[in-house]
Amino acid sequence: MAGKRFVMNVGRTTKQGQQINVGKDHAEYKAIVGTLTMNAEDIKAIGIPPGGTVRVRSGNGEAIFLCREGKVPEGMIFVPYGPPTCRLMGQTTDGTGMPTSKGWEVEVEPIAPETTPQRPEGMPAAS
Repeated sequence: MAGKRFVMNVGRTTKQGQQINVGKDHAEYKAIVGTLTMNAEDIKAIGIPPGGTVRVRSGNGEAIFLCREGKVPEGMIFVPYGPPTCRLMGQTTDGTGMPTSKGWEVEVEPIAPETTPQRPEGMPAAS
């Protein structure tokens, strides 16, 4: 199935902040930054099974995420900032020292769990 375009916003979460004391190499931290949140209607529209895996592509790269339902508007996705989102970012910072992390247009497509060789270590498998 072909992907659908979404606006992606990236940010830090309080759960990430709590995990920083454990470390970024800890499995729970990797699971947090490897999970994308999407509106329930969007999940249905593109046919993502419960606990499914998706590939997200930007003009700069692609990354694999576990997808979960959450409180985000239709047409938008949210992902906690981390190594997978860095694969999607460009190198320009517009003078801020940090690449743009809000309002990217990306393509999201469901994929079968067995096609996810890039699954970050510690990221839970789709159920």
